[in-house]
Amino acid sequence: MKYRNPLWNFVFVFVGLGLLSAQSALAQSNVTTTTLSDVTLQAPVVAQAPVTPVTPVAPQIQTLDYGVYTPACQSCDAAPAPEDDGPWKLFNTDRFNIGGWFQFGYHSEGNDLFNSRPDAFNLQQAWFFFEKEAVSENGELAFGFRFDGVYGIDGPDTQSFGNSGGTFDNSPSFTRGSQFGWAIPQAYAEVAKGDWSVKVGHFYTLVGYEVVPAPDNFFYSHSITTFNTEPFTHTGAVATWNATDDLTIYGGWTAGWDTGFDFDTGSSFLGGFGTQLSEDVAFTYITTIGDLGLRSNGENGYSHSMVWDVALTDKLQYVLQSDLLSVEATGEDNVGINQRFIYNVNDRIGVGTRIEWWKGDENTGYAPFGAPDPTGSTSYYAATFGMNYHLNKNLRIRPEYRYDWSPGLGFDEGYVGIDLIGLY
Repeated sequence: MKYRNPLWNFVFVFVGLGLLSAQSALAQSNVTTTTLSDVTLQAPVVAQAPVTPVTPVAPQIQTLDYGVYTPACQSCDAAPAPEDDGPWKLFNTDRFNIGGWFQFGYHSEGNDLFNSRPDAFNLQQAWFFFEKEAVSENGELAFGFRFDGVYGIDGPDTQSFGNSGGTFDNSPSFTRGSQFGWAIPQAYAEVAKGDWSVKVGHFYTLVGYEVVPAPDNFFYSHSITTFNTEPFTHTGAVATWNATDDLTIYGGWTAGWDTGFDFDTGSSFLGGFGTQLSEDVAFTYITTIGDLGLRSNGENGYSHSMVWDVALTDKLQYVLQSDLLSVEATGEDNVGINQRFIYNVNDRIGVGTRIEWWKGDENTGYAPFGAPDPTGSTSYYAATFGMNYHLNKNLRIRPEYRYDWSPGLGFDEGYVGIDLIGLY
């Protein structure tokens, strides 16, 4: 029997946590806004458009530092907090970055996009990371590493399901009952020298805009495109070259999509570039080409993701994303277009909307809410309206309302969700 709890119980839990943190929140009420390029070791706050241009960085491949991508990137939903000091940390060390977060959430319906256990109070992510950054000073050689582990209902969706089976974290020993499980989304070594760096091992993809770690997304739910048209992780090697202040180039080899140290599954190129087109506009293009592994049935495939990140005003950010996936062997062909508007009301509150169109086919096999399997090219739509409220530097609440529909499959569904993120 499905475990059920009333939504109001969870709201009261979140409100109670907010009251416990009220003293800390009041003490931080007089803060000033900083730009993304000013931030180090700080907690994420509501997403806002960058004022000072920074070197464009593709999402997901960047390392997490107490819940914030470092260096600050324009292709991330969540902007850092303006406080001079960071959040409270469970571990304090100058040599290593050690930390993580928890995410508890409730959603009234499930659409098969990460949030897979509806009408229940869930532990989405209990995350831990251990890292030493490879920082090249004065052009000298530097070494680093990164390890991430996660448990929760997001765990099975973050495993290396592109593996041939039973290897690394894609095994029964990592799966628990009621859709819970473990995953190791990152385990890599890094070397850096001057403007170059190379990561070798298991790491997040460069593809797309949204990321798996909850603190770095504005919305609680995920887009259809992210789940169906993009990889989450890779195993291989990827290099980053900061060619100029306005141009970053990426390139490397991976063992296909979503593989964890399984080198017999696929062989593909992962790369692209990010560039600052103007003071207020950044553009990122990332592609995967070749044998994508299980996704392309051992044959060639192609995908790309293009992201335009625009600062419309000091408070309003617009993001346009377009993804495409084409698989030669299976005939899979899908495309997605996402638009986001994120408005920073003040230092603690942000509101945003995400409007999406995604076109898939029977080869992708996406049919949520009990709809019949598609028999051809089918369009799906989703509109999400959300808010971020920061109780203090460690705690954030993200309520949202989402509406999904597909005229071709004859379904439409509206539902609510709310989660609590706590950094440690």
